[in-house]
Amino acid sequence: MDHSDGLVNAYVLDGNGGGKALDWNGVRAWKPGGGALWIHLQWDEKTANDWVRKESSLDPLVADALLEEDTRPRCVVYSDGMMVILRGVNMTPGAEPSDMVSVRIWVDANRIITMRRASSLAVQDVADSLAAGKGPHDAGEFLVMLAQHLTDRVLPVEDEIGEGLDDLEDALVADELETVGEKLAPIRRETIALRRHLSPQRDALLRLYGESEQWLTARQRARIRETADRVFRIVEEVDTMRERAAIIQDERRTRISERTEQNIYVLSIIATIILPLTFVTGLFGMNVGGIPGEETEWAFYIVSGILILVGLLMAVYFHLRRWL
Repeated sequence: MDHSDGLVNAYVLDGNGGGKALDWNGVRAWKPGGGALWIHLQWDEKTANDWVRKESSLDPLVADALLEEDTRPRCVVYSDGMMVILRGVNMTPGAEPSDMVSVRIWVDANRIITMRRASSLAVQDVADSLAAGKGPHDAGEFLVMLAQHLTDRVLPVEDEIGEGLDDLEDALVADELETVGEKLAPIRRETIALRRHLSPQRDALLRLYGESEQWLTARQRARIRETADRVFRIVEEVDTMRERAAIIQDERRTRISERTEQNIYVLSIIATIILPLTFVTGLFGMNVGGIPGEETEWAFYIVSGILILVGLLMAVYFHLRRWL
């Protein structure tokens, strides 16, 4: 869908779970008291940037924060509202889901402004619920639903990583060390990325839960706290998966080391058996006069038989000593 004008979607909430879709003219004509306004903008479009800075009546500090290049999950309270930045999985084709995208939110009693850099299915879930008449009734419920949908979208990624670790553990048991090495690094990168973004997200939700904004009801606060606890559980599970990945990596290194040591040990035994034989063959191979058996036709067979016998006796000796 073309969002070259910077407007992804905009709705006036009707207070009953539905909303009326607006274009830019409708957004500019909206007045407080006509229902809560939700406007969703494309972060990198000039029209959206100009509206946020010049027409939204936002504090310049808030506008700069909504439009900054890099963001981390956080919640900042101002006199007339709050800015909340949350993260969701990246569902852009070709992108890693763990490369999470930010959703920048300004919310007060009458208006919600959200900005995206890449598409987020969680935001689309809220828009779809409004179209179906089952969306948020007000600004507080919008925040609750968005936080819940963002968290729900992380769970399949978490499950996928867990299943990947299960497969790697099976491959490790089967001694498929090359397969483990190829697939382990991407999983470790995913867990690191999830941990980096979700840990501050829980702190942001707890800060949101603790604020005393009048447009947040007690029930909505409780749901935000429940979502924060779910995020914390996900963070704990990600930490567990990181530990599992580290254990798999250590076990793989141990097995590679054991395999290398076994190979070196076998080569050492072979070299030990061959060394005296090589000495004898080298001694008899000198191009000087006086070599015993030089004029005897069957001397070669006698020497070869002696060498084979010595080699077999050494192999038996190593076997009896449990060296071989």
